[in-house]
Amino acid sequence: MTNEPSRPLVNALVAERAEAHRRYNEALTALDLAIQSLPDFPPAPAPYDERMLPAVNDAWRILPDGGTTRPAGWRGRLSDLVWQLVMPVFERQTAFNTALVDHLNRNAVAHREAHAAINATLPAMRQSFEALVRFESLLVQFLQQITPLADANGREIHEAIAQLRNVADVAQRAAVVAKREVERIGASAPPPDPERLSAPDGRSNHPARAEASKYLGFEDRFRGSEDEIRRRLADYVPLFEGASNVLDVGCGRGEFLELLRATGVPARGVDLNPEMVEACLARGLDVSGGDALGALEALPDQSLGGLIAIQVIEHLEPAYLSQFLQSAYFKLRPGGRMVLETINPACWVAFFESYIRDLTHVRPIHPETLQYMLQASGFGSVEVLYRSPIAEEARLERVTSRPEHFGETTVDPVTELASAFNRNVDRLNGRLFTFQDFAAVAVRN
Repeated sequence: MTNEPSRPLVNALVAERAEAHRRYNEALTALDLAIQSLPDFPPAPAPYDERMLPAVNDAWRILPDGGTTRPAGWRGRLSDLVWQLVMPVFERQTAFNTALVDHLNRNAVAHREAHAAINATLPAMRQSFEALVRFESLLVQFLQQITPLADANGREIHEAIAQLRNVADVAQRAAVVAKREVERIGASAPPPDPERLSAPDGRSNHPARAEASKYLGFEDRFRGSEDEIRRRLADYVPLFEGASNVLDVGCGRGEFLELLRATGVPARGVDLNPEMVEACLARGLDVSGGDALGALEALPDQSLGGLIAIQVIEHLEPAYLSQFLQSAYFKLRPGGRMVLETINPACWVAFFESYIRDLTHVRPIHPETLQYMLQASGFGSVEVLYRSPIAEEARLERVTSRPEHFGETTVDPVTELASAFNRNVDRLNGRLFTFQDFAAVAVRN
């Protein structure tokens, strides 16, 4: 049961934040890829070659200053004739030389100034590019530092939403219980008697309906979703192939009964929690309310083709459990199989994270203890199956003892130390990180 009106709004907010986070990551990736690298600056150009400029400035005149000396006589007349012929050529050449030398001198000044400017500008340009690249790099680093902070805030938001949903679920369950009680009172029906959980004869009785609702919520939160439980319990279905009249003691929400129904195995369930019973009845399952031992003793001997109790026996007092096992032996037909699954207290993780979390647990049961109790009750064949192993990545890691991982300084004592440490790690893994559950499978002869 959930607070359905609030779920669309919560889901919309979560989806909106996820989309914003996606866009942020895409923008950050694009910015990271766009960081510029420092270009390869060309060397400063060589200075203008002015080595021949003084010679050009001295040699541009091709006519002597003041003219030439005219010889006397016919030589003078001949010289005048020659000069009249070549003078225009020399004058044009002189004009060209004058323009060229003037051009070279003026451009030499411009080249000197340009070269000086380039030499002065290149270091400043390099420093500017370096500052720009550094700024872009620091900007990406800053945004990358924001990402963990945003993730942390996101986790806090998700945790707050999860807690809000849990509170809403608990409130919704309480409201449903109150509504049922009001309807019973309005129909002049006597409300259920909130009897004590343990009667004088040692048998467990129906808990108060409000407590039953709370425990159903506890199961929903910590045991796992119904789909997860179905997947985990599917391994037990082949053990009851061909059986009839199978009893599921402490059937809970009815996951295993649904699996048996899907395979055509006739089965029914019994549970002490009235909320669990009502949930099963709503699914069309054959389930009644009552305690485990009372349900068995009401049956004829050798009437059951099979019996299963998942995460039930850790809720029973030792004397009650002993009576339950003995009664189960008499109620099963020869060849009938009984499966009892419980938390494995030999796995410390399972004990500290699962067993002590549930306040209704009475006593942990060691696999060898349960095997002995079944054998003492008359079951000749008892097999212990270990289930739900701790994931490998959650276990302690061993230290490598291969010499190449220690470099050239590796000596025998280091290898021995690593081997000793690994032996201790294996022992701890054998205690802390083994199988979280086990099941005793007993067959009546």
